[in-house]
Amino acid sequence: MNNVFVYCEVTEERKIADVSLELVSKGRKLANELGVKLEAIVCGNEIKDIESILYPFGVDIINYASDNRLFPYQTLPHFSIVTKLFQEKKPEIALFGATSVGRDLAPRIASYLRTGLTADCTTLEIGNHTENKTGKEYKNLLYQIRPAFGGNIIATIINPDHRPQMATVREGVMKKEIFSNSHKGIINFLKVEDYVKNDDFCIKIIERHIEKQKINIKGAQIIICGGYGMGSKENFKLIHELADVIQGEVGATRAAVDASMTEHERQIGQTGVTVRPKLYIACGVSGAVQHRAGMQESSKIISINKDPNAPINAIADYTIIGDVLEVLPKMIKYYKSNTK
Repeated sequence: MNNVFVYCEVTEERKIADVSLELVSKGRKLANELGVKLEAIVCGNEIKDIESILYPFGVDIINYASDNRLFPYQTLPHFSIVTKLFQEKKPEIALFGATSVGRDLAPRIASYLRTGLTADCTTLEIGNHTENKTGKEYKNLLYQIRPAFGGNIIATIINPDHRPQMATVREGVMKKEIFSNSHKGIINFLKVEDYVKNDDFCIKIIERHIEKQKINIKGAQIIICGGYGMGSKENFKLIHELADVIQGEVGATRAAVDASMTEHERQIGQTGVTVRPKLYIACGVSGAVQHRAGMQESSKIISINKDPNAPINAIADYTIIGDVLEVLPKMIKYYKSNTK
């Protein structure tokens, strides 16, 4: 059986992106179940600590294409390198981050190789499948699981006959875990000229301007999330006030963002960001499956909702049944009075 591959993105600091480290963590588990090796693909130049970073996450082989023209990312050369490498090594599974880079690159590769691609997966598992019509059995397929039809169902998608089985996963969905600090692999230096065509570098980047991200909701340990139940932008200020008091970050549901209660950068869920804070306080959040997909791995969840049957309560560790506009001011008042 062929190996599991992860395309590793490179950040502006020339380091391996967190989403890629999360994917190699999951890739290691999938490779162990299949009894195969885990391979990473890295395209760039002067990438810092590539071996010391990837080996502890269980990577067996690093396929490294080093060329100063490969950083920053450009579609054509990266596409040529990855597709030719896949044609040579014929991977069983290929994983990409559901980022601007992954969403540009993965569909092109899937289309060129005539294989399937499932976007924005929330779970990846290995399992078997029996075809209903023919009775044909398939062993060790990749179950690509994600919400579908507006989040009304959870779909399990398989690709029985074509390889590689490809999926994209958003940052924060998979847990970043060290496999073994003593794990060692090998690095396979790719000769870039053997993989790219002359016209792949037809674009030359002369100048770049990058605006730093103002909101770091992904790294927050405490998140107070406001939903449509907050009622208005004026009421949503209570979320910001509580966040200031307990030194947390503000999040929001899609419904709250669509109602212009706060910025889109704070949106949590399937169409926003995925978070794993130590404490998640959901205020006026109903708990649609699209939202739960982005926060259900939080260590502790507190729900404040006047509807005892709200779906968010089913996954909450603690539930406060009441009007959020009455509960929040009391929380702010008592936290202030009991904090030195």
